[in-house]
Amino acid sequence: MEFVEAIKDRKKIKEIKEVLFKRSKRDYLLFTLGINTGLKVSDLLNLKKHEIVERNDCVKDYISVCDKETNLVYLNEQVKTAVYDYVKTVPFLSDDDYVFKSKKGTAPITRQQAYRIINSVAKEVGINSKIGTHTLRKTFGYHAYCGGVAVSILQKLFHHSSKGETMKYIGIEKGENIRSQIDVNL
Repeated sequence: MEFVEAIKDRKKIKEIKEVLFKRSKRDYLLFTLGINTGLKVSDLLNLKKHEIVERNDCVKDYISVCDKETNLVYLNEQVKTAVYDYVKTVPFLSDDDYVFKSKKGTAPITRQQAYRIINSVAKEVGINSKIGTHTLRKTFGYHAYCGGVAVSILQKLFHHSSKGETMKYIGIEKGENIRSQIDVNL
């Protein structure tokens, strides 16, 4: 597997979201959900509508994801808005359908298709670094860390064996001075 990087520049994230929003609400949701939750692409692609949206079309506050242990993953307002925008454009999506349903059949898009979506839009907005599906997860980790989330929490979330592994994964160099801003927004 090739090493990919986090998207550290918030302006580039905004540009990607703008392009994807105009092009495909599904792809916009994939990107937005990935960078705001830190879920693995395999977990994202296997989500079904009923796991993320209530029967009354309200987006859930938390989703349950089973990997090594069951985790509840918080869906912030960015994600909720993206889900709502997508669901209202795809009224034929049933509760048992995959959220990221392929246009060819009932299965979800493949990891390769997710890679093509993310990689091509990153190039389109001028990102020249290595970008892939893990970029979503790494971007989440990088911005969570810069936002004041303890590396130990990210280490547990990513199932890493050391804090150093997590720091390397999210693209923080040893000795790099990161200005964290913890804002509880009370």
